[in-house]
Amino acid sequence: MDVILVDKKDKKIGTMEKIEAHKKGLLHRAFSIFVFNSDNELLLQKRADSKYHSPGLWTNTCCSHPMPNSTLENDIHKRLKNEMGFDCELKKSFTFIYKTEFENGLIENEFDHVFIGCYDDEPKPNPDEVSDYKWINLDELKKDIIDNPNNYTYWLKKIIDRIKI
Repeated sequence: MDVILVDKKDKKIGTMEKIEAHKKGLLHRAFSIFVFNSDNELLLQKRADSKYHSPGLWTNTCCSHPMPNSTLENDIHKRLKNEMGFDCELKKSFTFIYKTEFENGLIENEFDHVFIGCYDDEPKPNPDEVSDYKWINLDELKKDIIDNPNNYTYWLKKIIDRIKI
């Protein structure tokens, strides 16, 4: 799978195989999805133990990289359905850039597009992607991130204070 390499203004400058881009730490396009229910609880997923980085950590509802020959709008819905087994209306909230290095030597350097959605049924997670899920109140989540930061992905900790329902 290839990712879209971008500059700091999110202008496409090329493509590269995903793992290679992460080894080199090159800036690439990504998206993060936050789905809430009508009780204002956020749907978190626990990343599968087989993930190439951040395995077994709690994170936002869904995240991935858009495909080079597709659209961001198409890919956010396709990935949400693939990972969590449902789709819903998603609205863009904001974008930001973050960079971090993982213990396995991979570097996440992403221009991240953040989307918010609402869904009230139970998800049907893909076990290849997700080992568990839960609905949680944002205040409880923020407190637990402070108390147990090693249980959560780097990007969730960077984004959570900017999420507005």
